[in-house]
Amino acid sequence: MAVLRNKKAKGTSGERDLVHKFWALNWACIRVAGSGSSRYPSPDILAGNGLRKVAVECKTTSKEKIYIEKKQIEGLQYFSGIFGTESYIAVKFPEEEWLFLSIDDLNESEKSYVIGRNHAISKGFILDELIGNFL
Repeated sequence: MAVLRNKKAKGTSGERDLVHKFWALNWACIRVAGSGSSRYPSPDILAGNGLRKVAVECKTTSKEKIYIEKKQIEGLQYFSGIFGTESYIAVKFPEEEWLFLSIDDLNESEKSYVIGRNHAISKGFILDELIGNFL
């Protein structure tokens, strides 16, 4: 049970970190409490700037790959379709910035989607690129 709590705390901390990063770039952003435990699909965070809005599923890991259940991705797509947002998966690997991938850039296996570190680096966007804030 302690391992599950630590994993959940790590995920929550990562989500909060990303919320702060969006706000620092003048995008309104909220963390959706209870995402993943509701009977209705919901993303981990919602962010927008008045012109664009994004729904984001956040994943952090200390490993080289992240696995995401197909049900989570389908829920994100369903929510985004109804709410009218763009859908992204934000991944955080050790020593890397947050990387954002579109669902089309995920690798599908039989039971889940898998995102390897190298794939995320080659296909993903950093936050500034996602929001169009090129310095």
